[in-house]
Amino acid sequence: MTQPAAGLRQRRKQRTAQSLWETAIGLFLRHGFENVTVAQIAEAVEVSRMTVYNYFPTKEDLALRPIEDHIGDAARTVRERPPGQSPVAALRHAFLTGLDARDAATGLCDAPHVLAVRRLLDETPTLADRALRLTARDRALLAAELAEPGRHGNPDVLARVKAAQLIGLREELAAENVRRLLAGESAETVHPDARAAAQAAFDLTAHGFLGSGR
Repeated sequence: MTQPAAGLRQRRKQRTAQSLWETAIGLFLRHGFENVTVAQIAEAVEVSRMTVYNYFPTKEDLALRPIEDHIGDAARTVRERPPGQSPVAALRHAFLTGLDARDAATGLCDAPHVLAVRRLLDETPTLADRALRLTARDRALLAAELAEPGRHGNPDVLARVKAAQLIGLREELAAENVRRLLAGESAETVHPDARAAAQAAFDLTAHGFLGSGR
């Protein structure tokens, strides 16, 4: 297959996946996640059920596509950081850059479709549970990057502790941003507080609780 043809095929696949996701979210919000079938989604997009399953193995995969797309971001940030930069500094820079860009992964995106997914998560226990499992996978990927096999004792435990702190930090910061946006504030209004909170949280992690003066 020639390169232009491959590129065209990939763009078509991306458009189909986006159409499936947008249609599914609209149906989920109107009728409730549990009340919508894959057959209904397929019919609305005018594709077969098998086509839907080829793109998204489960309904949960469909609903949580934006979150799943970011799984592994933290591990990749640490892996690709510049020489001499600490993992905490790399993740701080990435999170602050994301806040400035209104990246949905930071919780600071008030685009209607992003907030719709957040509301859906709040209203659907099965999706909230799946999101927790995705977060656990994110922690595991980061722990693998932070592992120091040369240390005495069990380096896997230490790496998992570090990963839990860093992923938990990002999750809590994002959750606070989402809470304020869902309450009606704009991303522009929340941004200064979000940056200040992120700076303080990463400082706390970098220097430890004793270094916080509290």
